[in-house]
Amino acid sequence: MKKIFYVLMIISLVSCCKKEPTIPGGNEDSIVSDPNNINVSILIDLSDRIDPQTNPNPTMEYFQRDTEYIKAIEKGFLNHIKTKRIITFNDQMQVFFNPEPSDPKMNEFTKALKIFFDKNTSKDYFSSVEKKYSELPLNIYQSAIKDENYVGSDIWEFFKNKVKDYCIKDDHRNILFILTDGYMYHQNTMFSEEKKTSYLTSKLIKSNGLVTSDFKDIIEKNGLGFVKANENLSNLEVIVLGINPEKGNPFEEGVIKEYWENWFKEMKIKNYQIKSADLPSNLEPIILKAISNKN
Repeated sequence: MKKIFYVLMIISLVSCCKKEPTIPGGNEDSIVSDPNNINVSILIDLSDRIDPQTNPNPTMEYFQRDTEYIKAIEKGFLNHIKTKRIITFNDQMQVFFNPEPSDPKMNEFTKALKIFFDKNTSKDYFSSVEKKYSELPLNIYQSAIKDENYVGSDIWEFFKNKVKDYCIKDDHRNILFILTDGYMYHQNTMFSEEKKTSYLTSKLIKSNGLVTSDFKDIIEKNGLGFVKANENLSNLEVIVLGINPEKGNPFEEGVIKEYWENWFKEMKIKNYQIKSADLPSNLEPIILKAISNKN
C-alpha cells in the first residue's frame, strides 16, 4: 500500500511542475489539445489586372488591395499558430506565381515568403514573418508593374500540373488563396475540348452569348465551362479573391463565378469561396474566418 501511495505522490508532483510551452500573443487558457496543422498557399495572378494604368481604381488600386489581402492571410495564419502548443507546430505558408516573372529577384522574394513552423521555432520568428509579409508582397507587385511584361496567369496549368505537388500536404488542412480578377488566360495554354476551354476572357463570354439573365441555362445547355484540370482535389480548400468583371455586361461577374464554381465541383473541391474585388477591410473578416475554420 505504501508503494502505491509513493507512486501516486510522484505522478502528482510531476503533473503540478510540468508547464505547457506557450507562444507570444497566445493565451494559456485557449491552448488546444488536438492541433490542426494547416498548409496555406497563395497563388498570385500578375497579369495586367494589377496595372494601375490599364485598370485604374481611384478608391484603391488593385495591386494595393492584393497586398492587404495577403497581410490578412498572414494574420489569419499566425492567429491559428497562436492557438497551438509549441510542441504541436507543423504548419507552413508560401506564395506562388505561374508563370514565373522575369525579374530574378522574384525567386528571392518567394523563398523568403515560404515559412514553416515546427516545435523548434523561436519566438523571434513571429515578428520576422510579420515583417516579411508586410514588405515583400509590395515589392513583388512593384517589380511586375515596372517590368510591364504582362504575359497573363496560367492558372489552368497550375491546377493541372502543380497544385498537388505545391499546395497539398498529407495530414494537413490545405488552403489555397487565388488572387485574380477571375479571367483565365495564358498564350501557352489555350485550347478547347468540345465547348469547354482552358481560358476565359470577356470576348469569349460575349461570343458564347452569356450576356442575359439566363446565362446559367445557356452554360448548362451548351456544355460551356473550363476544361477539367484535375481528377480529385477533395483535400484542398480554395478561396478566390478579387473577381473584377469588365464593364458593359451586367451578368459578367455571375458568368465568371459560375465557370469557377462548376470547375471546382468537377475537380471535387468541396470547400470553396469566390469573392469580388472588395476593399480589404470588408474581405479581411472573411479571410480570417476561412483560415480559422469557424462557422
